[in-house]
Amino acid sequence: MRKIILISFIGIVLDRIIKSLLLLNMDMGDSITIINNFWNITLISNTGAAFSILSSNTPFLIIVSLFTIILIYFLFIKGQELKNYQKILYGILLGGIIGNLIDRIIYGAVVDYLDFNIFGYNFPVFNLADIFIVVGVILIIIDVFKGAKNEVSSGK
Repeated sequence: MRKIILISFIGIVLDRIIKSLLLLNMDMGDSITIINNFWNITLISNTGAAFSILSSNTPFLIIVSLFTIILIYFLFIKGQELKNYQKILYGILLGGIIGNLIDRIIYGAVVDYLDFNIFGYNFPVFNLADIFIVVGVILIIIDVFKGAKNEVSSGK
């Protein structure tokens, strides 16, 4: 459990440092071009979840985040003998969830800033915590399916 907490903490600290630096040096809506026609740092406030769904439902999203953290702990972590890489995956996921939860509690919205335009499509602006969540979920799903496949092939 300590490794999960440490990884989560590192993720939260990185997320907070980046967001704090941007909030100190930029105004909401400001944009800085990093790579022309590809990557900008665009500071926005998102009151919703992914792709701004459930916009302006901050109290609901806070409850969902807290419920998700509790669910992950009781269903996937507590009482499990997790391998080191699994502890890292859950740490990354929880760090991302908690990073955005902190924003919702402090600001009433999530602070987003990574703005990419790929082949003419301008992706919704996101942040490091979002990356932690997406990567964590994808790798945990792969791990679950890999484990299920191994159980089937070994006859368990």
